[in-house]
Amino acid sequence: MAEGIKTIAENRRARHDYHIEETHEAGIVLVGTEVKSLRQGRANLTDSYAAVENGELFLYNMHISPYSHGNMFNHEPRRTRKLLMHKREIVRLLGQTQQRGFTLVPLRIYFRRGRAKIELGLAKGKRLYDKREAIARRDERRRIDRALKEHNR
Repeated sequence: MAEGIKTIAENRRARHDYHIEETHEAGIVLVGTEVKSLRQGRANLTDSYAAVENGELFLYNMHISPYSHGNMFNHEPRRTRKLLMHKREIVRLLGQTQQRGFTLVPLRIYFRRGRAKIELGLAKGKRLYDKREAIARRDERRRIDRALKEHNR
Protein backbone atom coordinates (compact mmCIF):
# COMPACT_ATOMS: atom_id res chain seq x y z
CA MET A 1 0.00 0.00 0.00
CA ALA A 2 1.38 3.39 -0.98
CA GLU A 3 2.12 5.89 1.76
CA GLY A 4 -0.87 7.97 2.86
CA ILE A 5 -3.43 6.06 0.77
CA LYS A 6 -6.44 4.35 2.38
CA THR A 7 -8.72 2.53 -0.08
CA ILE A 8 -12.43 2.81 0.74
CA ALA A 9 -14.13 0.92 -2.10
CA GLU A 10 -13.08 -0.84 -5.27
CA ASN A 11 -15.02 -1.60 -8.44
CA ARG A 12 -13.74 -5.10 -9.24
CA ARG A 13 -16.51 -5.69 -11.75
CA ALA A 14 -15.12 -2.89 -13.96
CA ARG A 15 -11.95 -4.85 -14.76
CA HIS A 16 -14.11 -7.84 -15.71
CA ASP A 17 -16.50 -5.88 -17.95
CA TYR A 18 -14.06 -3.41 -19.56
CA HIS A 19 -10.61 -3.16 -21.11
CA ILE A 20 -8.96 -0.41 -19.04
CA GLU A 21 -6.68 1.59 -21.33
CA GLU A 22 -5.39 4.17 -18.83
CA THR A 23 -6.20 5.53 -15.37
CA HIS A 24 -6.58 9.06 -14.02
CA GLU A 25 -6.90 10.47 -10.51
CA ALA A 26 -9.55 13.06 -9.71
CA GLY A 27 -10.69 14.85 -6.58
CA ILE A 28 -14.36 14.73 -5.52
CA VAL A 29 -16.54 17.57 -4.27
CA LEU A 30 -18.31 16.18 -1.18
CA VAL A 31 -20.50 17.49 1.65
CA GLY A 32 -19.55 16.92 5.30
CA THR A 33 -21.71 13.87 6.02
CA GLU A 34 -20.42 12.17 2.85
CA VAL A 35 -16.84 12.46 4.07
CA LYS A 36 -17.77 11.01 7.45
CA SER A 37 -19.62 8.15 5.79
CA LEU A 38 -16.63 7.47 3.51
CA ARG A 39 -14.33 7.34 6.52
CA GLN A 40 -16.57 4.53 7.80
CA GLY A 41 -16.01 2.77 4.46
CA ARG A 42 -19.61 3.03 3.28
CA ALA A 43 -19.40 3.55 -0.49
CA ASN A 44 -20.40 1.49 -3.52
CA LEU A 45 -19.06 2.07 -7.04
CA THR A 46 -21.20 -0.53 -8.80
CA ASP A 47 -23.05 0.86 -11.85
CA SER A 48 -21.40 4.27 -11.49
CA TYR A 49 -19.80 6.18 -14.34
CA ALA A 50 -18.30 9.59 -15.08
CA ALA A 51 -19.08 11.98 -17.93
CA VAL A 52 -18.00 15.40 -19.16
CA GLU A 53 -20.82 17.94 -19.19
CA ASN A 54 -20.38 21.63 -20.09
CA GLY A 55 -16.61 21.37 -19.70
CA GLU A 56 -16.88 19.85 -16.19
CA LEU A 57 -16.50 16.26 -15.05
CA PHE A 58 -19.33 14.61 -13.07
CA LEU A 59 -19.74 11.24 -11.35
CA TYR A 60 -23.14 9.55 -11.58
CA ASN A 61 -24.74 6.73 -9.56
CA MET A 62 -22.04 6.32 -6.91
CA HIS A 63 -23.75 5.31 -3.68
CA ILE A 64 -22.48 6.75 -0.40
CA SER A 65 -24.66 5.55 2.48
CA PRO A 66 -26.15 8.25 4.73
CA TYR A 67 -24.05 9.01 7.81
CA SER A 68 -25.52 7.28 10.86
CA HIS A 69 -25.34 10.42 13.07
CA GLY A 70 -26.19 12.86 10.29
CA ASN A 71 -29.86 13.70 11.14
CA MET A 72 -31.37 16.43 8.90
CA PHE A 73 -28.00 17.37 7.36
CA ASN A 74 -27.60 13.99 5.63
CA HIS A 75 -26.97 13.82 1.91
CA GLU A 76 -28.77 12.12 -0.97
CA PRO A 77 -27.02 8.71 -1.37
CA ARG A 78 -26.86 8.65 -5.20
CA ARG A 79 -26.52 12.35 -5.97
CA THR A 80 -24.39 13.56 -8.89
CA ARG A 81 -20.94 14.62 -7.67
CA LYS A 82 -18.51 16.96 -9.36
CA LEU A 83 -15.00 15.68 -10.01
CA LEU A 84 -11.92 17.90 -9.95
CA MET A 85 -9.31 17.63 -12.69
CA HIS A 86 -7.21 20.05 -14.73
CA LYS A 87 -9.05 21.58 -17.66
CA ARG A 88 -6.68 20.12 -20.27
CA GLU A 89 -7.17 16.62 -18.83
CA ILE A 90 -10.96 17.03 -18.97
CA VAL A 91 -10.77 18.21 -22.61
CA ARG A 92 -8.58 15.22 -23.50
CA LEU A 93 -10.99 12.80 -21.81
CA LEU A 94 -13.93 14.44 -23.58
CA GLY A 95 -12.25 13.87 -26.95
CA GLN A 96 -11.53 10.24 -26.18
CA THR A 97 -15.04 9.47 -24.94
CA GLN A 98 -16.74 11.18 -27.91
CA GLN A 99 -14.51 10.17 -30.82
CA ARG A 100 -13.00 6.85 -29.83
CA GLY A 101 -15.98 5.40 -27.95
CA PHE A 102 -14.42 5.10 -24.51
CA THR A 103 -16.28 5.26 -21.20
CA LEU A 104 -15.06 6.73 -17.90
CA VAL A 105 -15.47 4.08 -15.20
CA PRO A 106 -14.56 4.63 -11.53
CA LEU A 107 -12.15 1.90 -10.40
CA ARG A 108 -11.67 2.80 -6.74
CA ILE A 109 -12.25 5.56 -4.21
CA TYR A 110 -9.64 6.31 -1.58
CA PHE A 111 -8.18 8.92 0.74
CA ARG A 112 -4.79 10.38 -0.12
CA ARG A 113 -3.32 12.62 2.58
CA GLY A 114 -6.81 13.15 4.03
CA ARG A 115 -8.47 14.09 0.72
CA ALA A 116 -11.02 11.90 -1.05
CA LYS A 117 -9.85 10.86 -4.51
CA ILE A 118 -11.28 8.64 -7.20
CA GLU A 119 -9.38 6.60 -9.77
CA LEU A 120 -11.08 6.75 -13.17
CA GLY A 121 -10.36 4.26 -15.90
CA LEU A 122 -10.65 5.12 -19.58
CA ALA A 123 -12.37 1.92 -20.64
CA LYS A 124 -13.75 0.13 -23.66
CA GLY A 125 -16.44 -2.53 -23.17
CA LYS A 126 -15.51 -6.18 -23.50
CA ARG A 127 -17.40 -8.57 -25.73
CA LEU A 128 -18.77 -11.80 -24.26
CA TYR A 129 -16.00 -13.87 -25.87
CA ASP A 130 -13.38 -11.54 -24.30
CA LYS A 131 -14.85 -12.24 -20.87
CA ARG A 132 -14.83 -15.98 -21.51
CA GLU A 133 -11.23 -15.78 -22.68
CA ALA A 134 -10.22 -13.87 -19.52
CA ILE A 135 -11.97 -16.44 -17.31
CA ALA A 136 -10.25 -19.31 -19.18
CA ARG A 137 -6.82 -17.62 -18.75
CA ARG A 138 -7.45 -17.09 -15.02
CA ASP A 139 -8.54 -20.73 -14.55
CA GLU A 140 -5.50 -21.95 -16.46
CA ARG A 141 -3.20 -19.80 -14.30
CA ARG A 142 -4.81 -21.24 -11.14
CA ARG A 143 -4.41 -24.80 -12.43
CA ILE A 144 -0.70 -24.20 -13.18
CA ASP A 145 -0.13 -22.60 -9.77
CA ARG A 146 -1.84 -25.55 -8.07
CA ALA A 147 0.30 -28.03 -10.01
CA LEU A 148 3.50 -26.17 -9.14
CA LYS A 149 2.50 -26.06 -5.48
CA GLU A 150 1.85 -29.81 -5.47
CA HIS A 151 5.14 -30.47 -7.28
CA ASN A 152 7.14 -28.43 -4.73
CA ARG A 153 5.78 -30.34 -1.73
